[in-house]
Amino acid sequence: MIAFREIDDADPALAFSPLVRGMEKTFAWIGENGGIPLTPSKAFKRLFVHWAAAAFDWPGHTEADLFAVNKVLNEPDFAPLMVLHDLMIAMKLGRHYKGEFRLTKTGQALVDHPGRIFGMVVPFFLFRINHASMSRFDDAPILGNWDLFLNVLNVETEDGATGAYLRRALFGEPETGPLPRYDEVMGQLYIQVLRPLCWAGILQQERGNPRYRFEDAVFMKTPLWRAALRLDTDRLVRGATRH
Repeated sequence: MIAFREIDDADPALAFSPLVRGMEKTFAWIGENGGIPLTPSKAFKRLFVHWAAAAFDWPGHTEADLFAVNKVLNEPDFAPLMVLHDLMIAMKLGRHYKGEFRLTKTGQALVDHPGRIFGMVVPFFLFRINHASMSRFDDAPILGNWDLFLNVLNVETEDGATGAYLRRALFGEPETGPLPRYDEVMGQLYIQVLRPLCWAGILQQERGNPRYRFEDAVFMKTPLWRAALRLDTDRLVRGATRH
């Protein structure tokens, strides 16, 4: 597993992590209001989902983005919140108790410690979650591993690179034909690698035009990448040429 550097709680680079921000906001809500109320199916109730949509300000899933396609928000309508909920349960940072989500002692130890949240939660999120389950092709493996992906992206996203460029750098040219077709490899690269890195906050995504074409989006490292990662390709970054 890739080793992460320890990040100080006061490091301003942590502001780039939607995952850390979402977890901090969730902890703060629990501190002020008690446990988060749950539906009978153990999802967060709308009261909290609506609050989280505004408070998290999650890129690509802001309050405006979500209400543009929904009149009301249930937890499954806010995908990052659903992932965060599952992640906290999987890591035993919180539990369901008497109709509420409450923090465990392990979760309480992370309150007011964003650096500790990053160091504990982000490696688990990146390396142990099945990100393919978020796609239509939940059984589709992607060729490669995190060591390969991070070392290639370390060079290629230094000055920004499109999804299409990264797809070619990692997997070669997509298949062509007489009619446009969905590039499954590009889709899986985005869902299983690029988006998790953006949600963790070590990459950031500038959406291209049209908005939801992964090929056109530009990906660039954030200051949190440099603060958190030490990689074999660090020595190549200064002299690399990117597109």
